[in-house]
Amino acid sequence: MKRRGISYYLQWLVTLLTAAFMVVPALQSIAAGVTVDYFHGLASGVTLKWLIEVWGLYQSSIWLSLWLAFACLIVTLVIGVPAAYALVRWKGWGARIIEEFVSLPLAVPGLAIALALLQLYGGFREFRNSWLFILTGHVVYTLPFMIRSVMAVLSIIDLKGMEEAAGTLGAGAWRRFFDIAVPNAVPGILAGALTVVTLSIGEFNLTWMLHTPYMKTLPVGLADSYASMRLEIASAYTLIFFLMIVPLLSLLQWVTARANRYAKAVR
Repeated sequence: MKRRGISYYLQWLVTLLTAAFMVVPALQSIAAGVTVDYFHGLASGVTLKWLIEVWGLYQSSIWLSLWLAFACLIVTLVIGVPAAYALVRWKGWGARIIEEFVSLPLAVPGLAIALALLQLYGGFREFRNSWLFILTGHVVYTLPFMIRSVMAVLSIIDLKGMEEAAGTLGAGAWRRFFDIAVPNAVPGILAGALTVVTLSIGEFNLTWMLHTPYMKTLPVGLADSYASMRLEIASAYTLIFFLMIVPLLSLLQWVTARANRYAKAVR
């Protein structure tokens, strides 16, 4: 039996300390959301009062965040997958310039993006006061992640060779896109989808600038609850956030892992 050195145990120690650093505050906040009095801890008793109160006050924010996340996912799929396909097929200097422009939202702070959108569309009152305005900001912010994920997958396969083979059999441009590019890009599409949904639900800075009093998302509502209400309510809000987001992200990760295993088996 191979003897483990001190480096093995040091790696485990660092991993456990990192996990504790991330998990313990979250568990403490979750526990505070179900206690009668935060300052007396669980000894004061356990209650669902704060969860019920948060649901009554902020359920519109919860549903809005989920709706925006899935709407953002659909828009980024419709725009991002064809855009990534075109950038991979068009390998000239123009494609590289466009790729750099598309990636600019990754380097620009969310507040700057929101300010630009306010300056550009702030005069359109109906658009400014609708959820579509926030959706626009989320799409601008998350679209580069979808494009880059799909491009990374399409760049490592022989896309040109497969398309030429399909073309000799009479397949048109649309047929080659839907029958060759999209199936081969599924792992990248799912990885991009996971990133888009995660970023859309958790995005705060950009949404804080774009939201209205009647259009608050989960992070904005959480900040509002921390600023204006007692700590138990804010902690209960965090607990509801975890209960809704963690299963959703786990499901997306499971689907992504299954798709990656299927793609490897096919190849």
